Amino acid sequence: MEFKRRRIACVGEAMVELSLDGEGANAQVGFAGDTLNTAIYMTREIPGAQDVSFVSSLGVDAFSDRMIAFIEGEGVAAAVTRNEQRLPGLYAINTDEHGERSFSYWRENSAARTMFQSSGRPDFSALEDFDVVYMSAITLAILPPEIREALFDWIAAFRGQGGLFAFDSNYRPRLWESVDAARDAVSRAWRLCDIGLPSVDDEMALFGDVDADTAIKRLEGYGIGIGALKRGAEGPVPINAQADPGIQYARAQKVVDTTSAGDSFNGAFLSAYLSGKSMSEAMLAGHNRAAKVIGVRGAIIPRDAV
Repeated sequence: MEFKRRRIACVGEAMVELSLDGEGANAQVGFAGDTLNTAIYMTREIPGAQDVSFVSSLGVDAFSDRMIAFIEGEGVAAAVTRNEQRLPGLYAINTDEHGERSFSYWRENSAARTMFQSSGRPDFSALEDFDVVYMSAITLAILPPEIREALFDWIAAFRGQGGLFAFDSNYRPRLWESVDAARDAVSRAWRLCDIGLPSVDDEMALFGDVDADTAIKRLEGYGIGIGALKRGAEGPVPINAQADPGIQYARAQKVVDTTSAGDSFNGAFLSAYLSGKSMSEAMLAGHNRAAKVIGVRGAIIPRDAV
């Protein structure tokens, strides 16, 4: 892919993050969300290579103000609308001795659920003038069905004008009205997708694929432009693309917290690929970034930790 400085919109929900200690008695306050995490790691991978914005909706409260300051402090533009009637969502993370995490959410009335709505009608003006739009199935899940439907139409028109749509099927069952609704929406997103960044666990959980090979075959059948299927420690495999079959993916030296593993992979992959790196280079950048991120607690790790 020829290098071109692009304006990239990472679209979704950012929340207040409570990272609990081992006893669950104390918590560190942070800010995170899958597409925000990706935006931040994208800017860190190749600083200045792209113009990255986080598109969402927040409240007018102190936590929302602090979140915007945090986002901008990471070099990401905060392209957010403000809703006086809503607050940001909140979640708490517990991690076990193996680094596996469990979440508790308070997000049912978050401001992000009002994205792309003006006087009850769809309004996608916040996405104008971007070259690449990235979102996940979480983004789709929090939107009202009628706004989600209109968004698919907007994406189709956006691609028709030369825009690129990147997607990750980050499947969270509790966010969806039904499994069938999730399958329908995610399948439609894959059919519109230029750059696909699924995780094998999500695809197996949602579509019943028995293994990575089955998932790859189904994903390629949608007509995804290019992509990488994330497989954790095994390393990614390309979707509708060629990569060096001899590439070696090093395992993480330690696993402390797997939060944001996939998000950080996506950020590093997109940063590399959109900057003109090869598919192999982009997949390796994503894997290496994720392997480092899971060695530190929290979704957004300190800059000096890697």
